[in-house]
Parts: sequence; C-alpha cells; structure tokens
Amino acid sequence: DPKTAMLLSVPLFHATGCHSILVPMLVAGNKLVIMHKWDPTRALELIQEEKINGFGGVPAMVWQVLEHPNFHDYDTSSVEGVSYGGAPSAPELVARIAQEFPKAAPGNGYGLTETSSVTTQNVGEDYQNRPDSAGPAIPVVDLRVVDADGNDVPDGEIGELWIKGPNVVKGYWNKPEATESSFTKEGWFKSGDLVKIDEEGFVFILDRAKDMLIRGGENIYSVEIEDVLYSYAGVMDAAIVGIPHKVLGEEVGAVVQVAPDASVTQEQLQDHVAQHLAAFKVPIKIDIRTDPLPRNANGKILKNELREQILEN
Repeated sequence: DPKTAMLLSVPLFHATGCHSILVPMLVAGNKLVIMHKWDPTRALELIQEEKINGFGGVPAMVWQVLEHPNFHDYDTSSVEGVSYGGAPSAPELVARIAQEFPKAAPGNGYGLTETSSVTTQNVGEDYQNRPDSAGPAIPVVDLRVVDADGNDVPDGEIGELWIKGPNVVKGYWNKPEATESSFTKEGWFKSGDLVKIDEEGFVFILDRAKDMLIRGGENIYSVEIEDVLYSYAGVMDAAIVGIPHKVLGEEVGAVVQVAPDASVTQEQLQDHVAQHLAAFKVPIKIDIRTDPLPRNANGKILKNELREQILEN
C-alpha cells in the first residue's frame, strides 16, 4: 500500500514530536518529512512536493497555512488529516479545514509532557459536533475533575483535571518536592488545568489555573474570550493576559494576530466580545499585530512576554 506521508513541524525533543508523530510513524513504516524550522511557505512547498497526507502542530501553524496569501497556488489535494494540540483552538478552525481540505479529517488533542503527549483526542465527526472540546480520554487513560480539596465535582462543573494511566510518568527527575506536589500516592497526576467534562466524557479546557484572571473576585477563563476573538474574521491567533489594576486586581488585556490583509480595530473586537460575553470579560486593551505571537520551541505562547509588551505600549 502507499505510504502515508506526515509533515513534522515541531521539535523531536518535545513530547508531541516524539511520542505522537515520530514513534507511530516509525512503527507503521510510513514517511516522515521533517522541517528544520517552521515556515508556512516552506510547509506548503513540502505538502505539494512530498504529497503530504497529514500535517499540523499548534493551531496557529494551521491558521498560518490557511491564511497564506498564496495558499491556492499550491497543490494541497493530498492532505487527508490536519491535527493539532498544545494550545487552545478556535471552533472556526474546523470549518476552515473542511472548506480548504475537503478530504481531510480535522483532529484536536490535549496532553502534557507528563502524560507522554496524548491524554484526550477529538477527531472526525466528533470534533465537528464539538469543535470547542479536546475530546474524550484515550482508552488507557482515566480522568477526574476535582475541587481545591481533591474531591470529585459533578459532570459539567469546573475543576482541576487529574490524569492516571500507563502513559503518565512516575515523577520528576531528581525533584522529590515537585513530584510530591504534582502526583498523588495512587498515581494521579495533577495537571493544573481547569476543565469541565460533559455527560458523554468530552473534556472542555478552560484555562491553566495559573493563567486564570480574577477581576474583582470574578473568575475569568482565557480560553472563553480567546475563542470569541478567534471567531472574528481575520483573526489568526489570540492570547488573553492580565493587566494589573489597583482596585479590581486585574483587568482583561488581549494580544491578537490578524491576517496581513485584514482591517481590524480594537473597538471592533471589543464590540464583538461584548456581543457574546459579559461586560467584565471584554478586554480593556487589545494589542493588534500582523506578526506571529511569541512562542517557545514547543509552540506555547509566551504569555509573560506578552504581558510585559502590552504594559509597555
């Protein structure tokens, strides 16, 4: 049979590149095309030249391919799968993938280095039906959603996600205190992510506990606002950061990357968020740029860097 060709666009030292792409591709004897450094133009060239069947990375990478000014000059008909993870993704991305890659099944997943990459997966029809979910747990994994005291919360309520399975590491190398604080004696890993799980087991990621904003005593989950920003035409990437406020503690700030040809203003985005969310969740300041948001080698947005930048401007 023809070999499946996968484009690897993330580092092999990261759990996604190694566990989710390299290992299964080698086991199946398929072709792996490795990019030295991510570049959307080069990605489109390789998709055409190598007849790539699957590609992805973090959602921003997929957006950069879809929004490339010369996208339709390349032959992308070989693409059968577009998968990503490592960062929140906008539900609109599913529709765009279906539009531009009619043969492709979109896929989204959630995991951490401590869980050997994958914990949940949402693909195909399930993903199209729940585009804002990271999917159910993979078969070997058990999940719990707990409150601050470690007690399970009812379905649909928000809590911290705990994970258990053969893919979960036993602890941190030579860091007994970090191991003790992050792993229970029963083997549950405390992810630090705030989630809710519906009655069918689909996980909805709301925020990192440390990234959650608290404005005047109200909890604000970044993903909720980022999803609304993503849904505005021309927005390719978005990150919510906290702006210090002497009375309220924090106000909502945002940094947004828009397509090169997009004409988007702060007022338009604020009005758009106000139409979908409560007034206290509308960013008081939005930094709009066409350059990609800063990320580390693993594709994670550097929110601390963005927070400093938005305070300087």
